Amino acid sequence: MSELLIENDGAVRILTMNRPEKRNALNMTLSEALLDGLRAADADAGVRSLVLIGAGRAFCAGADLGEFKDLTPDNAALVERRSELTMNLHRVFSQLSKPVVTAINGAAMGGGAGLALAGDVAIMSETAMLGYPEVKHGIVAAIVMANLVRNVGRKAAFELVAGGEPVDAARACALGLVNRVTPLEELLPAAISLAQKFATVEPLAMAATKQLFYRVVDLPFDAALAEGRDANKRMRAFTKVRDKA
Repeated sequence: MSELLIENDGAVRILTMNRPEKRNALNMTLSEALLDGLRAADADAGVRSLVLIGAGRAFCAGADLGEFKDLTPDNAALVERRSELTMNLHRVFSQLSKPVVTAINGAAMGGGAGLALAGDVAIMSETAMLGYPEVKHGIVAAIVMANLVRNVGRKAAFELVAGGEPVDAARACALGLVNRVTPLEELLPAAISLAQKFATVEPLAMAATKQLFYRVVDLPFDAALAEGRDANKRMRAFTKVRDKA
């Protein structure tokens, strides 16, 4: 059974993490499949947007603790490989030219919460929970912290990673962690509908919008304005490209 299910709904690529018996915990196989699946969708001209969801009752429980026994100082090469893979997986969302809607159908914890927030837009089931419990296990919400602090204010982010307590959907929405909350049965249709809306946008405009958005997030105001000015000038070429198509 594939660890990642891939299907299309028109121009929308739906990726389903498929380890329901493990609450879609991220082992290396699933992590690699998801990273490859995201990149493949971005390279596919027939795909205009993506939806990411989990199979079964959970979105993603985070890292597969069953693999931790092998991640020891004596196995430095594996530790390095796993850390690099995790970093690349959480980074790739912002590098894609196409928008990703995360559909948080159930618990999203640790690395799973990181994936939920890595998407460009997040929709959450009203029965789902989201949190960073790593500190309760004596470890650190490390790689996932980068996306978290860019999505919420510092005080809320610190409470989440230092307290380790999960938040429900209403609180997650109030904090700005997710865009909206829906009943579970409406979650996937709502995510696909939003992804279909994004799919109607001219691809060059969408790609440039994403690139500029993630560029200006970390820039001082004047530098961000300059990036916007340069993007504005490049945008003038879009019409010529459309005319040739």
